[in-house]
Amino acid sequence: MGNQPGSGGGGGGGDTSHSTALQPASHGTQGKRQKVYANFVEISKYPERDIYQYDVVVTPERGEFKKLPSPSYMRSVFDAAMGEHRQGKLNGIPMVYDSRKIAYAPKRVCEAKDTLELDLSFKEDGRTEKYIIRLREAAVVNTKILADYVRGRGGIAVGEIQSALNALDLAIGSVLHLEMIGFNRSFFTREQSLVTVGGLELWRGFSFSVRPGIDNLYLNVNTAVTAMYPPGSLLDALVNVLDVREPSMLRGRLTRDNMRDMGDVVKYLRGLQVYCSHRGLKGKRRFSVRGTTTRALDQESFDWEDPDKPGHTENVTVAEYYLRRYNIKLNYPFLPGITDRRKSVFPIEFCSIVENQRFKGNLNERQTGDMVKFACQHPGKNMDRIVDILKKRNLGGSPIVQSFGLSLPKKLAEIESRVLPTPTIEYGSGSREPSFVPRGGAWDLRNKQVKQSGKPLDHWAVLVLASRQQVSDNAVKQFITALVSGCNQSGYRVNEPHPPISYGNPNADISQEMLHALKGVNCPPGVKPQLLLVVLPTTNVQVYQNVKNCAYKTLGIHTQCMQSKHVQRPNMQYCSNLCLKINAKLGGVNQVLLQSGFQEVLRGKPTLFLGCDITHPAPGEQDKASIASVVGSTNFEGTRYAATLIQLPSRQELVDKLQEVVVRHLKIFHRSTRTKPRRIIFYRDGVSESQFSQVRDRELIEIQRACASLEQGYKPDITFLAVLKRHNARFFPMGRDGDKTGNCVPGTVIDRSVTAPGITDFYLFAHAAIQGTSRPTHYYVLHDDSEFTADAIQQLTYNLCYTYAICTRSVSIVPPVYYAHRVAARARCHLLDMRMGFEEATTEASGYHGGSTAVGTIPGDPGIATKIIKVNADLDTAMYFM
Repeated sequence: MGNQPGSGGGGGGGDTSHSTALQPASHGTQGKRQKVYANFVEISKYPERDIYQYDVVVTPERGEFKKLPSPSYMRSVFDAAMGEHRQGKLNGIPMVYDSRKIAYAPKRVCEAKDTLELDLSFKEDGRTEKYIIRLREAAVVNTKILADYVRGRGGIAVGEIQSALNALDLAIGSVLHLEMIGFNRSFFTREQSLVTVGGLELWRGFSFSVRPGIDNLYLNVNTAVTAMYPPGSLLDALVNVLDVREPSMLRGRLTRDNMRDMGDVVKYLRGLQVYCSHRGLKGKRRFSVRGTTTRALDQESFDWEDPDKPGHTENVTVAEYYLRRYNIKLNYPFLPGITDRRKSVFPIEFCSIVENQRFKGNLNERQTGDMVKFACQHPGKNMDRIVDILKKRNLGGSPIVQSFGLSLPKKLAEIESRVLPTPTIEYGSGSREPSFVPRGGAWDLRNKQVKQSGKPLDHWAVLVLASRQQVSDNAVKQFITALVSGCNQSGYRVNEPHPPISYGNPNADISQEMLHALKGVNCPPGVKPQLLLVVLPTTNVQVYQNVKNCAYKTLGIHTQCMQSKHVQRPNMQYCSNLCLKINAKLGGVNQVLLQSGFQEVLRGKPTLFLGCDITHPAPGEQDKASIASVVGSTNFEGTRYAATLIQLPSRQELVDKLQEVVVRHLKIFHRSTRTKPRRIIFYRDGVSESQFSQVRDRELIEIQRACASLEQGYKPDITFLAVLKRHNARFFPMGRDGDKTGNCVPGTVIDRSVTAPGITDFYLFAHAAIQGTSRPTHYYVLHDDSEFTADAIQQLTYNLCYTYAICTRSVSIVPPVYYAHRVAARARCHLLDMRMGFEEATTEASGYHGGSTAVGTIPGDPGIATKIIKVNADLDTAMYFM
């Protein structure tokens, strides 16, 4: 990149020898001040002394565990041992346990180098097992480090306080486990549960965690919802999974010839704990399901030695075995059996689901819809539920909590917030009101024209993937007329008002259907069609992905998909929204921020905005790649973006090939603007707090190297922000300060009290909630060569949320990250065999999202190659992902 006018070097972005200290804390002052309630309880007293950490080894009398039993079982064993020995060998000292291998105590339970052994006879399900629990001191945790950390003393990293936080979390969790079902830091109850489709229930609950704030520790409490297996008959559950009326209707459904139904059932059963009981067994046998037999039980056979005929072995079916061995005639011999890890076979009709098990798979579309509705509650109701649980559980009154030195009030913290000024938005000069200040985070397109029209639509076609009985010719033509009118009124010119219309089969080869539709477009030699409008009969994801895969990888043209129901009922608002998408794809700009204020914040420096996100495969799919998406702005206004996809080893959180990707985006920016960026602002999603230093240090160096590789001495200022959406902080307005949904108004920012000590971070409500309890986005400034004030970076981030190209609302997360989300989602269209899913079937009460599995907890496949995934060259720098 050569020197261009006004494109000088910049600040100290080239120093790669920085320390691991994060950006020092600063606080903003701009905006209207007002108090909000936070779902945090200020811990009025916490320990500043030693807590003792112990390694826990639970050994059965006979042998050792090949694999630790479930956390609930391990907790039951440990609690039984504590109850039996607390007044004896433990000298009355309470202990709290993580259900795996670690426990904490407020005092020493044995000498530092000794091992304390506790014997236990544990009875469950009619059986008695004998165990030895061995405790050995592993560490002494000085909780004074918590006080030093929250007061900003000594440059302490967040990882150094984790053991102390874990101990306090477990102390509080020990109280909640008495009356609720716990998973990590979340606790649920079956009260007010909802039965959903597919053999699942939705339970309400809460998450609890001790969090460091500024000068204080806080207990964060948030509402949560999770999917659970209903206890009881496994046969009845499978009837619900396959949505039939009775078990007899399962005949022929669970066979190798019906892979779809079998797949649904295997997914449901995987890892499920069940009891097997019948009159031939003493008590109940408990085991985890590993799979199913490949044939029905009246066909599945094995070699069996009849006890009445010693030495005589014969091949019998499982159904015949039960009849001869136990005199039990199976009611449903046409069903397969389920198997355990020993490959033993059990008839489904004898099995029942063990209570209190969480479903960890992917929810289907209907279940997700039920989850969203179930979780969506008015913010006032959510706050009342949090206050109610604090009063009911009386955590501060627990002797165990008190023994760890904690004192907890029962009221929520009141926190200072500010409401930032709303930015001015500009539309095209042909608008009745070209520039205006939105109210309530939303506006409409009436009498407005786009700021900059993309390439006029001259060559395009319509493909209807539905029958003429579903969508008539006349309906399609009427819709096209409305769409063309809407585009022209919005300032985007459509020169071809009568595109060719063809019908296709959604179950046929989609690429051939698309090619056939495009043959009707009358293009000059060497010119490709610009757009294919595809009408989909349903919300079938596979058809949509096939369309996009062909467009992205083979044809290199833009596609705009829509559901057939909109063709039947065309309205101008829907047509205007389609216009925004088409204009963005074809090079246009729909709206911009008032440039005088925008450039004032940027101090007139050409700025490249980068956004990054990583999408992981679902649990249990370690053989599938993770995908990183990076988007980079291509104009001075930060309203147009190009995208890059990177395939990574499964569940990897660091972005490989980032230097190569940043070089690509620097070149695209320079090619589009004829100017080098003098500043780079990098919004990085998908990073946990414990990884801030690691990710910042690695990826910041990659960005710096990218700049240096293009030109010696080229060192633009770099500002690096981590973006967190999956967190449990919620804020509730007081009195009449909220919006019509009862949530905080757009522009509300919180950067005091409950934010992180020693680092510049802030919570930002950039959007107006439509329903439920709004969740702010949490931004952390990890590095800042530009030396932005807190006010400047907060206002800049908020203002950008009004520039999302296809929305007439401010969005909840800064657009570079939002676009990166969309690009990552499109990875399924690039790699159709990925079938990536949500990480777990858990949601917080503000709305469904894909879980909160800790980063790096599931090992991936390091053999997956890292590579850049390319789209067709004709879409390379376009916003094809809109």
